[in-house]
Amino acid sequence: MAWIYLLLAGLCEIGWPLGLKMIEYAPQHKYVYIALAVFSIAFSGYFLYMAQKTIPMGTAYAVWTGIGAVGAFVVGIILFKDSLSLMRVFSVTLIILGVIGLKLGS
Repeated sequence: MAWIYLLLAGLCEIGWPLGLKMIEYAPQHKYVYIALAVFSIAFSGYFLYMAQKTIPMGTAYAVWTGIGAVGAFVVGIILFKDSLSLMRVFSVTLIILGVIGLKLGS
């Protein structure tokens, strides 16, 4: 169950930069997007707390930030047309491999 909590924490971690970025695109709805960011941070922290009851802190934190970083990377490309260079893809691949390694090593 702890790994499910950690996955949920990582997915929620994507929500707060998304909420902050959306303010730029729809400033008339800024309070909705601020609320998305705040709730995402709160739920992300809660699920990380739940995951750390079983998963070592360093592993949980690294996986949590990895899911958030890769998720924000993908969302940026899909929704905001962020650049998709070979170096960026290679770098994100290293993050993914690191997260997989942490999961396999625990």
